[in-house]
Amino acid sequence: MKGPISQFIEKNYLHFNAAALVDAAKGYEEHLLDNGKMMVTLAGAMSTAEMGKSLAEMIRQDKIHIISCTGANLEEDIMNLVAHNSYKRIPNYRDLTPQEEWDLLENHYNRVTDTCIPEEEAFRRLQQHLIDIWKKAESEGKRYFPHEFMYQMINSGVLEQYYEIDPKDSWMVAAAEKNLPIVVPGWEDSTMGNIFASYCIKGELQVSTTKSGIEYMMWLADWYPKNSGGKGLGFFQIGGGIAGDFPICVVPMLYQDMEMTDIPFWSYFCQISDSTTSYGSYSGAVPNEKITWGKLDINTPKFIVESDATIVAPLIFAYILGN
Repeated sequence: MKGPISQFIEKNYLHFNAAALVDAAKGYEEHLLDNGKMMVTLAGAMSTAEMGKSLAEMIRQDKIHIISCTGANLEEDIMNLVAHNSYKRIPNYRDLTPQEEWDLLENHYNRVTDTCIPEEEAFRRLQQHLIDIWKKAESEGKRYFPHEFMYQMINSGVLEQYYEIDPKDSWMVAAAEKNLPIVVPGWEDSTMGNIFASYCIKGELQVSTTKSGIEYMMWLADWYPKNSGGKGLGFFQIGGGIAGDFPICVVPMLYQDMEMTDIPFWSYFCQISDSTTSYGSYSGAVPNEKITWGKLDINTPKFIVESDATIVAPLIFAYILGN
């Protein structure tokens, strides 16, 4: 029997975006019950929004089989893990003057909506350990993906001295324990990516030590056919952008460019987005547009919940977990 959260939304979420939320959750659940697998994509600042509180349990219970995320989401979950007590919340962020924003910068706070990430405790704390891991790999002539370096750092235990939240609320800790597949397109567009680039510019590291986005796509092109049997792979997209568009394109690439005509389409699709439906926007495109790009089939179950993902995703995850 479903728990109180699930019972509440089934009783009260009956129309409009609320009904779409319930339909998407039930579709996700049915996909898993039919032995399908699921990719979850994370755009926006979901890690800083502490999505790990529900996402980690989804990973532990095998409700997620692969993640695509931005470099920011990859690192910011770990930042929250090691520096949570130094974060600063600003409920009145809409009212800040340019001078108040400048004062935050001067005090080494980087604002994400109502939450400020502390530079010293978050960025530099990770940097001092990652540089050791990057240099070790390079000295051994080895190359790794960005998420693999993060897994090495977590699994080494060097961060445990800093933990400021329960590690069960960190989705990256859960992912590292499972060795969950992750793709991180555009990793260089992140704080740690920028820091890695700075070491390369200074001649202290080689660019090739970290594997590239093209190599992520090549890896995904190998992984997808091996994991799309039976009910197939579903696609649960939080936000838009590169975290979503990069991995969903593996299907048309395999079918059209590799001429692998037996490649199945994504077999479930849901997007949570507060981007209004618009012309020319990827985040604001309706799911049917993806049919024309060879990403989704005519009969693929398609859901879109136009709302704040920090409200919607935990509710959907709670339903799938039976809470």
